[in-house]
Amino acid sequence: MKLKSIKKAKFLRGQKVLMRVAYDITLAKKGKSWIAPDNRRLVATLPTIKYLLKQGVGIVFLSWLKRPDGKVMDKYRMDPVAKELSRLLKKPVDKVNDCVGLAVRSRIKKLKSGDLLMLENVRFHPEEMTSNSRFAKELTQGLDLICFDAWAQIHRIHASTLGILKYLPAYSGFLLDKEINNLEKITKHPKKPLTIILGGAKISDKVNVLQSLAQQADQILIGGGLANVFLKAQGVEIGRSYLEDVFVDQAKRKKINPVKAAKNILKQHKNIVLPLDLLVAKQMNQRAKPRLINLTKGEQIEKNEMFLDIGPQTIKYYSEIIKKSRTILWNGPLGVFEISQFELGTKKIARAVASAKAITVIGGGDTEEVVKKYKLEGKFDHVSTGGGAMLDFLAGQKLPVLDKLKE
Repeated sequence: MKLKSIKKAKFLRGQKVLMRVAYDITLAKKGKSWIAPDNRRLVATLPTIKYLLKQGVGIVFLSWLKRPDGKVMDKYRMDPVAKELSRLLKKPVDKVNDCVGLAVRSRIKKLKSGDLLMLENVRFHPEEMTSNSRFAKELTQGLDLICFDAWAQIHRIHASTLGILKYLPAYSGFLLDKEINNLEKITKHPKKPLTIILGGAKISDKVNVLQSLAQQADQILIGGGLANVFLKAQGVEIGRSYLEDVFVDQAKRKKINPVKAAKNILKQHKNIVLPLDLLVAKQMNQRAKPRLINLTKGEQIEKNEMFLDIGPQTIKYYSEIIKKSRTILWNGPLGVFEISQFELGTKKIARAVASAKAITVIGGGDTEEVVKKYKLEGKFDHVSTGGGAMLDFLAGQKLPVLDKLKE
């Protein structure tokens, strides 16, 4: 997929650019102030920002942050984000307390080449979530063009994503181009064997990926809470393990039983690989006492237990498959890695992927946390900045934002 890259935009000097970014990061309280301790999404957009500054433009940043549900909430203001971005760029980033209105238009009118301006959280306005066209148009007032670099939010149909693209010429930023190029290494002629590793809690956000990629994948290794629904589909007792009840197929707008969905996937595809052994416990906390059960010997989870990590036999088996792979996609932890007793599976698989002689593409909020926790930064070919967007793209879902940005 070829997008209209910002590099192809002519006569940029002196223009006022609305840069749509995905700075939806988790803030932390430090004393009486809020700070941005995790700046990975900001860092990912720096190449685009620096390129635009070299072209002599003024940049206005637009993003949302968490879910304030149309209300102004101090803990979700963009001030800490602007401050951290200023630190990274070693250049002032001004901040206004709204994203639309007379004061904002006045500040944009005064914007000069090289100026940087951060708008307030767009989700402080309920019109954002309803994709209000009048609101979308107001977000573009006084600006000349859009540079869209918000990969993590391309699958959202909101005023500040798809809505704004109706009113100004729009181009993709370098982050968007990078995401597409790397994910197409999975979807278009991947080096074989192709191994997909899926964990996390839910099947609802991965069923389309399973259906889409199962035909070209050599193996799909299943772990985490996702394994519960497949084990249940095979008639294995899962005790009190997490099991998604019902999810809605967004494409068909109908409720689907996850166990039935898993049964259909297992029937259609013979390359789904499930755990051989499990670590289970009656509690999910630091006081939990893990018990190892071997599924290949017919051992079962008791009714008052939960599956919380893959066992050593599974770790060894999965690691052997990973070692032989030439392309690897990984999304979601293999267990409850936040608790020390149940982190070994995720840690070992993460290290196996990091050391594999393969093209490695990973993504998803929890997966990014795994990379950070085990100090594996720089060990993968590509770490996607948006897990949901990544899964939708890999599943071949229709993404209207990308359609608007195509060459």
